[in-house]
Amino acid sequence: MFKPSILQHRSCSGIACRTFVPEKFSLLCWNVYKNNTKHPDFTPFLSRYEDALDFMLFQEANFMDEKVFDLSSFAFDAAANLEVRGAFYGVLTASKIESNYAQAYLSEVKESFVASHKSLLVSAYPFEDGSNLLILNVHAINFRENQSYDRELERFLTLMQAHKGPMIVAGDFNAWNKKRMQKLHEVREELGLEIVSFSQMSAVKVFMGKQLDFIFYRGLELVDSKAVADHGLSDHNPLFAEFKKI
Repeated sequence: MFKPSILQHRSCSGIACRTFVPEKFSLLCWNVYKNNTKHPDFTPFLSRYEDALDFMLFQEANFMDEKVFDLSSFAFDAAANLEVRGAFYGVLTASKIESNYAQAYLSEVKESFVASHKSLLVSAYPFEDGSNLLILNVHAINFRENQSYDRELERFLTLMQAHKGPMIVAGDFNAWNKKRMQKLHEVREELGLEIVSFSQMSAVKVFMGKQLDFIFYRGLELVDSKAVADHGLSDHNPLFAEFKKI
């Protein structure tokens, strides 16, 4: 039932495909609760934002047979943490610019109840000046002791600290207690990342009084951000951020 992580890729086939990340670009981050393929309103909801978005980072995405959403202007890389009856689930990063590097990773420990790993996806996208935007799409370990959570976050440093250019680390961090939140911000500070804040903070997913979903960034200027709650498609709300390359 549960199998190791694999990397899946779909090339961009629409007219909006780009060679480089634009100097100003927009990103969506969202735990979609596996509804990207089974809810009839999912693609129509995304279509509202298709023209404005350059990247979409999903957690708990279903990408069976590459049927993710009917938006041909986006390529994607996806990292599966499990396969159930031929359906893959994990993190997925869609983009109008094809990645020039992508690597899938599994958490070293498994969840306590379902005995599955969590998945991570590191991908890189070129700017016209030759530099790369590095993106880490995260769905952090949930129902394990704090020590296991800390070790998983230390892996973020291992995966990202060699990169000297612009960076985004985003996803569902499951930082639902004080010690987890403290470790998350220690790692964030070591990577020199800033936090995207939202005027609609009440729309950002919270558990046990702690924020779960974050977008962190560096080497970029934050232009705008918002959280959207008018969808009924997941128990998490999509987070939007617009950036400009410094």
